[in-house]
Amino acid sequence: MPIPTPTLAAAGGAPAAAADADLLAVPVLGDADSDTLADLAGLDAAAAGAIRSARSSGAFRGKRRETFETPLSGDGWRAARVLLVGAPPRTEALAARLREAAAVAARGARARRVSRLAFVCRGDAEPAELAQAVGEGIVTGGFVDTRYKSSADDVGTQPVCEVVRSEGDGGPAVVEAVERGALIGAATNLARELANQPSNLLRPAMFAERAAEAVAEVGVTVEVLDEAAIAKLGMGLLLGVGQGSDAPPRLLVMRHEPAAAPADPVLGLVGKGVTFDSGGISIKPAAGMEWMKSDMAGGAAVVGAMRAIGALGVPRRVIGIVPMAENMPGGRATRPGDILTGAGGTTVEVLNTDAEGRLILGDALWYARKCGATHLVDVATLTGACVIALGGAASGLFARPPAWSDALQAAAARAGERAWPMPLYEDYGEQLRSELADMKNIGGREAGACTAAAFLEAFTGGLPWAHLDIAGTAWIEKPREDAAAGATGVMVRTLTELALANRNW
Repeated sequence: MPIPTPTLAAAGGAPAAAADADLLAVPVLGDADSDTLADLAGLDAAAAGAIRSARSSGAFRGKRRETFETPLSGDGWRAARVLLVGAPPRTEALAARLREAAAVAARGARARRVSRLAFVCRGDAEPAELAQAVGEGIVTGGFVDTRYKSSADDVGTQPVCEVVRSEGDGGPAVVEAVERGALIGAATNLARELANQPSNLLRPAMFAERAAEAVAEVGVTVEVLDEAAIAKLGMGLLLGVGQGSDAPPRLLVMRHEPAAAPADPVLGLVGKGVTFDSGGISIKPAAGMEWMKSDMAGGAAVVGAMRAIGALGVPRRVIGIVPMAENMPGGRATRPGDILTGAGGTTVEVLNTDAEGRLILGDALWYARKCGATHLVDVATLTGACVIALGGAASGLFARPPAWSDALQAAAARAGERAWPMPLYEDYGEQLRSELADMKNIGGREAGACTAAAFLEAFTGGLPWAHLDIAGTAWIEKPREDAAAGATGVMVRTLTELALANRNW
């Protein structure tokens, strides 16, 4: 059963003071000099001067994700309490700051067992853009995965949420934007739900079934290829990764093809779907191996994006492909030194069975081309090297040509998800040269994220292509003020924004 999300609405014309809520959340966009809260006249008086006092004393400095709560009792304000949320200036746009502040407010409201939350959408930017970001933030901030707890009393309940403008200057466009944000937020939560799922309950066939149900509900057509169909296509890379497990691989193919959509371009989204990665014969250390249930977070992101794309009726053809396999050290497992042949005829010498994600993505990228994709994006928890390079602050972006890289960066910026451009020099491909096969699946310790990307590029057929390495951004170990611990659903928003982009790539 899907995890519940907050009930969300947008006030078309009522000002913040009229919001009938238990808790009124107000994002503070700067210090007391740069953000005086002048657009919320009378708020401090209704709080008996507590807001001014907290800001002047330093009890509330407006730091990122910082909160301050106090009662409201003055005339003209219907809310019982106000929650200030720090959203100070930083490199990201205002929409990203409001998205995060809304997530903090929703998470805080749930912890406080608030029944009704109102969030004030403030700031000098396009109102609909800000409203969509707030809608996304409220829905993702309210996410708590309690499916396997015998009691969930300690996490509170989902509040009913409302988005208001400080002076009631909303309208139909803002209402629609909040609804759009809620849809994208729910799709992000779907990806989080899938990536949080324990591997004994989400083996490849189960993953395919759950994903197919989720996207079919919004009109996306689905085909699930079993191991026989995969073998018929000659996908030796996908089969080679999955053959050590008693749970055979699957290939999920999702198509969003609106009747009025142009024949070209066709966006192909490919996501790594390793439902558990033991490392295979090149087995991983025991410490932290439990996180390898989320090695399908890239595939989950593609599923979430396809659900959002279908629900929003994006007027563009989009194909989503997720190769699904377990990487296990069974008696039939691929061994270091084995040579596998991909569907396009490329032969790969497998030197390390823990570099398996690039293998299944190679076959999937080939199949995306076969299905008619003209532009490719793959998403994967691919390399520890990318984590070393960027930590959890950004995903690595490898792309050709520059215009396609620019399109991905622009979509990520609008979505509030950091994607940092990384190089694709020919030297990295040279590191993959094999004496026995067309290429090796690893290029040594140096530039591991770059050589992995170079491996994938060999399967793109020269099409515009981008690779997003989300190994450092797909999971957070400890809860934050704006997010529960576990899967983040990263790149659902970026892929959706890319599909929505009103431009010719």
